[in-house]
Amino acid sequence: MADAARRWSLEESVRVDADRATLYGLVSDLRNMGRWSPECRAVWVRRPPVRPGTRFVGLNRRGPFVWFTTGRVTTARPGEAFVFEVGVFGLPIARWGYRFEDAEGAEDIGDADGAGGATLVTETWEDLRTGRGAGLATLLGTVFAGTNAQRRIAVNRHGMRTTLARLARTATAGTAG
Repeated sequence: MADAARRWSLEESVRVDADRATLYGLVSDLRNMGRWSPECRAVWVRRPPVRPGTRFVGLNRRGPFVWFTTGRVTTARPGEAFVFEVGVFGLPIARWGYRFEDAEGAEDIGDADGAGGATLVTETWEDLRTGRGAGLATLLGTVFAGTNAQRRIAVNRHGMRTTLARLARTATAGTAG
């Protein structure tokens, strides 16, 4: 697939019967990603809680493929937005983010009765494998993660939907701790 036809971003949203502050708290504790993401197995943060500039290491696995990423939180606005960038060997790979908005009429995955208000949670992904080093970063994605650029959108869409569903179940089950 030529770069001109390649998708460079993606977003998925879900309505959750939980307030924005609760959901932000769950997402901004990056250690939770290992519970929700089908690729991420664990995240190590040296000094939680996170804030802009906080660095972390992620351990990822998909099938027989295992790889590490390094990350840095870029945006941490409680109840509004949480964004981080990941890379490997100093090469930028992706920007992941979460937005939290009051929800009305969005798809409902939560199981709760709506007490406390509903939130539209949007997970975003942006491919940062552009410019200098892009070819190497793309090759490393294929070698270490087993996913080439052509399949990354489908893999990420599935992963984002799974992550959001698991986040919703956690938030509505009252297992935020």
